[in-house]
Amino acid sequence: MVLIAAFVCFVAAMIVCLAMGKTIVIALCIGFAAFTIVGRAKGHRIRDVLNMAWGSIKDTVIVVEIWLMIGLLTGLWRASGTITYFVYYGVLLIKPPLFIIMAFVMCCVLSYVLGTSFAVSGTLGVMLMALAGSAGVDPLLTAGAIMSGIYFGDRCSPASSSAILVANITETDLMTNVKGMFVTGAVPVGVTLVIYGILSVQNPMNTVDQEIMDALSGDFTLTPWTLVPVAFIVILPILRFDIRWAFIGGIVSSGVIAVLCQDLTIAECLGCAIKGFTPESALLKDILSGGGLLEMLESCVIVTLACSYSGIFSGTDMLRDIQVYLERLMGRTGKFMVTLIVSLVTCGVFCSQTIGAMLCNDLMRKPYERAGGDKYELAMDIENSAIMVSALFPWCIAASVPITMLGVSSKCIFYAFLLYLVPFFYIVTKGHWYKDKEQEDGCDARRDD
Repeated sequence: MVLIAAFVCFVAAMIVCLAMGKTIVIALCIGFAAFTIVGRAKGHRIRDVLNMAWGSIKDTVIVVEIWLMIGLLTGLWRASGTITYFVYYGVLLIKPPLFIIMAFVMCCVLSYVLGTSFAVSGTLGVMLMALAGSAGVDPLLTAGAIMSGIYFGDRCSPASSSAILVANITETDLMTNVKGMFVTGAVPVGVTLVIYGILSVQNPMNTVDQEIMDALSGDFTLTPWTLVPVAFIVILPILRFDIRWAFIGGIVSSGVIAVLCQDLTIAECLGCAIKGFTPESALLKDILSGGGLLEMLESCVIVTLACSYSGIFSGTDMLRDIQVYLERLMGRTGKFMVTLIVSLVTCGVFCSQTIGAMLCNDLMRKPYERAGGDKYELAMDIENSAIMVSALFPWCIAASVPITMLGVSSKCIFYAFLLYLVPFFYIVTKGHWYKDKEQEDGCDARRDD
């Protein structure tokens, strides 16, 4: 009963914070206090419960480091013209009958490079919505294609904070997970491309808002040198460098390019890295403003507090009864179906992709172990459930923030086909894919011997 009361208190605090427009950090602090009381009620000293939380928080140091680097990077990529280069030349490639499918592809590419859904929706996404509005293209369909594209990269980019988070909490290798996400995402991405291709022909673009294009080319020096930071983010992880070196290379090169190509001073670059970038043109302020280390501080606090729960849950074993029930359910429906259900509940109730993924890991780790699953299977199942379905709930941060940026109603989620095609096709293909993976791992092990 004490555990149920703690969860009710936490959920109520979350609902109140969201309804009042307050940060969910408040709700997480209330939840932390509530679960600490549960730990005390189970016979643990407060000091021991706090040590459990701290032990788990220490494991998030790398995630916090990466998120802070993402803040620095997104601010400098705006200032250096890297994002503008992508947006400007990407829009020039769009052919009128292919607007929707190109919007999806462009968002996929930029979200993979940046590793963030919000930055892409707030830059390229806003630009594409402006073009759709001026060209007579259905705004809901356009927003749906953008939502699909931004979560392509959010799911499988080695620079993605969610991919790094899942690798960290499941104690798996990031690039091994990325490889698996590409394999399991191939079919749904292909089907999504076909759907958007058909819808593009039915909703052609009539005109292009030249005013925005002129502002982009007028305010920035659009040189291929602005793509140098992209090389660090894309190539270094493939070469198995620590992802932190990729971010450092991207940050430093962006600063150099901003000084040499965009005529910013070193002080201005530091300001963009810390506080974010604001363009001089009023027309571009809604499109390119943002980024910076300060923008990521709240996210870092959220992931730290959420991870503290994991230590308390594990140390006090307070989720044991729920895990036993989930294990029985897995025997009837399979591991992924249960993970998907847990993801829908945790993301829908707690309104956060981060909290949903972490609670999903906390709840499913032991049932997976007892059912013969390994940590890589759990990581892939979380990537194909919690990371994607969190954006299906209009009240969840993963959906509400991009939708607000794009200026449309939540009905656009219906057209975000990739969000529900990924878990659907994974249900259908998981058994075959995982059997092939186990055979491949066995071959690798024999070669190592």
